[in-house]
Amino acid sequence: MLVLHGYTGNPQSMRPLAEAAAAAGYTVDLPLLPGHGTAIEDLLPTRWEDWSGGAEAAYEALAARCDKVMVTGLSMGGTLTCWLAERHPEIAGIAVVNPLIDPPHAELRDGIRSLLDAGTTVLDGIGSDIKKAGITESAYAGTPLAPLLSLFDGADEVHAKLADIHCPTLILSSREDHVVEPVSGDVLERSVGGGVERVHLENSYHVATLDNDAALLEKKVVDFAFEVLGGPGTVAS
Repeated sequence: MLVLHGYTGNPQSMRPLAEAAAAAGYTVDLPLLPGHGTAIEDLLPTRWEDWSGGAEAAYEALAARCDKVMVTGLSMGGTLTCWLAERHPEIAGIAVVNPLIDPPHAELRDGIRSLLDAGTTVLDGIGSDIKKAGITESAYAGTPLAPLLSLFDGADEVHAKLADIHCPTLILSSREDHVVEPVSGDVLERSVGGGVERVHLENSYHVATLDNDAALLEKKVVDFAFEVLGGPGTVAS
């Protein structure tokens, strides 16, 4: 199972889910995407091509070891998950948590460009949107704007090819999300070319993997893995 984190975040947000899958007997890879998990300055020069390239490399390495691979991701990680499924029809299934799928409107992008033209490169952080008290995501404190525009461009690319996703798809959507509008889940649900299961998370915000519904989320993803992978993953000899 390939597990992908979100924009400005790092594997910490996905570690409980990855550990649940590993405890169930699956081979799991939880990569750190380029520019993340170090200092925000390292994220500033990165773009969609860097993150998708990192996801592609991680998928290829895991596919070389395992007979079947499913992919799961949070937020941007969900966008990347769909991008991989569009490119790799052999993927056994995908499970996405509050993915960015519906491209942001032109007015928002124009506003970001205006800020960049005025010399503003970073805004307040979008990480740690969590309802559960006392839980914090170790994301960057700021949100770099130029890479964010590139993420939106990547979402455009993914949105245009959703019908190319024919593998089973599990969508986990928080009812209240302050980072990604739940409409992204709606768009994905009605647009993919394969079977879809939608689970609404009633007591979590964006980073649902660390929130009140984490146990439910982990069970749903592991059960889904059992369905699409046929039991614990096997490593090719």
